[in-house]
Amino acid sequence: MTTVLGRWKNAVDAHEPERVAENFTEDAIFQGLHPYTVGPKGVAEYYGSQPLGMTAEYEILQTRRLGENLVLGYLRVDFAFTDRPTLSVQLGVVVEGEKIRHYQVSRL
Repeated sequence: MTTVLGRWKNAVDAHEPERVAENFTEDAIFQGLHPYTVGPKGVAEYYGSQPLGMTAEYEILQTRRLGENLVLGYLRVDFAFTDRPTLSVQLGVVVEGEKIRHYQVSRL
């Protein structure tokens, strides 16, 4: 899980939406803070719309192995911006192998 999340974070920090999207399965369900989408194309569009300079810092709070190649993770993520306060969210992910299959953000 840490490998794929590290690649995701590095791509978010570099503002490289196509590289962010490479970390998702072809049928990944993605729910950011906008309406959900399915697949890497929607992920790339979502992160392409984010402001330059946005970065992500995350902490893994809990993980559960759901199967041999399947892990559920629950994280706290702080998205920092150059022109506004940091946005703290909770993130649930399901990672299959080295790709994210499900991604859901919530503000608590």
